[in-house]
Amino acid sequence: LRSVTLDELIIDDEASFAGVALYARLKKMLRQSGHRFHVPSDETAISWDRALFLNLTFWDAAESADVLCEARLPADVLTHVAWHHLAAREIARRAPGPTCPQALLFGESIASAFDLYLVGRLLTNVPDSDFVATQVAIMSEAAEQAGLTSTDFETLMHGVVADPERAFEDLRTLLFDASQALLGCRDVLQAEATLARYAAHRFESLLHHYQLSTWILSARAATVDAPDQTRLVHDLDTTLRSAPVSLDWLADAWLGDA
Repeated sequence: LRSVTLDELIIDDEASFAGVALYARLKKMLRQSGHRFHVPSDETAISWDRALFLNLTFWDAAESADVLCEARLPADVLTHVAWHHLAAREIARRAPGPTCPQALLFGESIASAFDLYLVGRLLTNVPDSDFVATQVAIMSEAAEQAGLTSTDFETLMHGVVADPERAFEDLRTLLFDASQALLGCRDVLQAEATLARYAAHRFESLLHHYQLSTWILSARAATVDAPDQTRLVHDLDTTLRSAPVSLDWLADAWLGDA
């Protein structure tokens, strides 16, 4: 693998994101940060399975999952990496030190919930985009496995389209709360009981779409005792929950110069 900058990559499906103002700001921030990606050194391509294995198994909250199959980056993955980078940067700036489990889960909950925000913005405006075609199909399959009918899923998506910002915050809090609760579970019975607590949440059917097992295993490996950082994460979480629009707060506080 060789290391490259954002400007050395081809961004796929970018035209679909032209109407999403936050996309341009996230891209500008990521470019200015000097964030780097890993691509095959011989300019061929590695398999999706290989890239996924490397990203999930050797996930680093400060680095993000940024091994690419080739020197191309889907526009939605760019935003995911950008939110990871922002969360790690802001937490490290205010509470320096190794990343604690709560910080890892907090950053991932923001990055993953933003994917659903993008679905809400693009589903009716750019329904033929690559992102919508792939993400909605995958979410639909996860929802079906969780017991939702196609009509129920369509209703769920209508709600996301009606208020993408609310969908972002609802999913972010679900992912953060559930992953933290599961992190403390001692066995399968306790974990199942924990998952059952979220059965009434409107996005419960999408939980397993977000690879929570990887989050929890990575957080367990991050056995860092960082009370200052943990308090900061919970303060940030409280701020987002109380903000009129949490995504606006993040944009103003973390992307003010972009």
